Amino acid sequence: MAAFAILVGPFALSFHMHFPDEMYYSDASVKMMQNGDYLTTYLGNGELRFRKPIGTYWVVLAGFKIFGVSAFSSRIFFLLAGSLTIGITYLVAKVLFSDKKIAGLSALIIASNIVLIFASTRSIPDVLLGLTMTASAIGFAGLMRYGDQAPKKFIWILYLSLALAFEVKGLPAAALGGIGILYLLFNPWKKISWKTFLHLPSLLLAIIIGLFWFVAMWKIHGPTYLDSFLEDQVGGRVASRYLLILKNGALASIILFVIYLPWGFYPFPKFKETIQKTWKENAVFFGFAVLWGLAILGMGAMTTKFYERYLLPVAPILAIFLSWILVKADFQLRQKGLKIGAAFFILLSLIVGVTGFWINFQLGSTFWVYLQLAIGFALLIYLVQLVYKGSQLPWGLSFSILLVFFFLSTVTAKISLPEQGAQVQAFVSSNKIDPTKEIGFIGNIHVSSKIRVYLGPDYYMTDITGEKSLSEQELLERSSIYPNLIVEDKYLQQLPLQNYEVEVASMNWDSKKIPFLLQHLGDPNFKDLLEENGKVYYWLQKIGD
Repeated sequence: MAAFAILVGPFALSFHMHFPDEMYYSDASVKMMQNGDYLTTYLGNGELRFRKPIGTYWVVLAGFKIFGVSAFSSRIFFLLAGSLTIGITYLVAKVLFSDKKIAGLSALIIASNIVLIFASTRSIPDVLLGLTMTASAIGFAGLMRYGDQAPKKFIWILYLSLALAFEVKGLPAAALGGIGILYLLFNPWKKISWKTFLHLPSLLLAIIIGLFWFVAMWKIHGPTYLDSFLEDQVGGRVASRYLLILKNGALASIILFVIYLPWGFYPFPKFKETIQKTWKENAVFFGFAVLWGLAILGMGAMTTKFYERYLLPVAPILAIFLSWILVKADFQLRQKGLKIGAAFFILLSLIVGVTGFWINFQLGSTFWVYLQLAIGFALLIYLVQLVYKGSQLPWGLSFSILLVFFFLSTVTAKISLPEQGAQVQAFVSSNKIDPTKEIGFIGNIHVSSKIRVYLGPDYYMTDITGEKSLSEQELLERSSIYPNLIVEDKYLQQLPLQNYEVEVASMNWDSKKIPFLLQHLGDPNFKDLLEENGKVYYWLQKIGD
């Protein structure tokens, strides 16, 4: 868990990459701090947004309250949620099998799962849903192992985890939880009595936790808020065309296999024999894992657009299932295959690390980036020795995958950082901009979100351009009321510049020009090339205002 946080942390805790959906949660959290309403969620343009329950917003808000408003604080609890998912996966496997080998391998497999890694670097609901659904699996595991005699703690864990999952993502949590409960009620191997599930204290508390925000929104805003929620949860995501369902289902199945590579290769050639052995040993968990896997594939197939992160709620359970199969197949005897897998990712880490060193050497960098590179190359040498000796190969394979991401942040350090939010914050600070004067933003709303995080709750910034395009006349009318504007370069000429003092507030690499700029890193005129090919945001202040 600690190694995951340390190796993924440098990439996660700065805006090396900013995932588009993060803006919904960070924007709303800043506005919560500004208006003191911690239940209602707003977009950056001031409009209400009810598409997701309150759970993810509160996690971002908690980071802001504890650590101050920053990129680090917006993501720290999501990185920790990824780390906790690894530990809880270990616990679920221990409850199911009481076998440290299966549990340890399960943790290594999920730690190296690329979907969990990426989800832990973004402040969006998916890693929280994965964490809470994995926590609910502790309850399911206890019931599968002990039946109706399971200690009550497993019922408490099951219901409270599902309630938290519902407050994070809504109906997908209810669907997976309901499928799991129905399976335990009706499976032919170890049925659980409905009386065991009818544990009123935990059930009532779970209902209160799961529904309190929905009740609060009904009371504050009336039933119309449900239209937005249901449109996102059902109407806007569920496909009705058969061809699209087949396409998404096939894509989900392929991605599900890919995210467990190279681990998925190692049960062969004893696959059929091992499947029969595991089925006889624990049919109830075998069926549960397969059912949850098929359920998530079915949900993915029914969406109008499938994303790999939709697989995360069941990824830890499938990691345990794969670990169980691997241990029964004596995969540790296949040292050659494990060495090849580890060697591939070690080589990939080396390529990424050398690329990071080259970019930082060409452009100059900070002591901390060079220290990170030194630590990364030291770990690389250690992993090479480990793999060469054939010692702890599963550990070496898992950590060689994580090392790729540790090096990746050194590659993006000079390309992405300092990003627009940090640059605008420095501009505002050096120019002593009055926080009482509102700011209008014209440009990419994902950039607006990063700037809002860095300006914090002291500055009131509203998105003029949003998810809907505006005519030039609408743009002029809406921008005219703001004494200060932040404007993306492509919109600059649409404004009456004679009425404003114009200064450059931020300049970054344009993502479309990255290949061109990388080719000219050694050019003595690189700074001029960056100005010509960069993405610029301007600060406009009304003259005489």
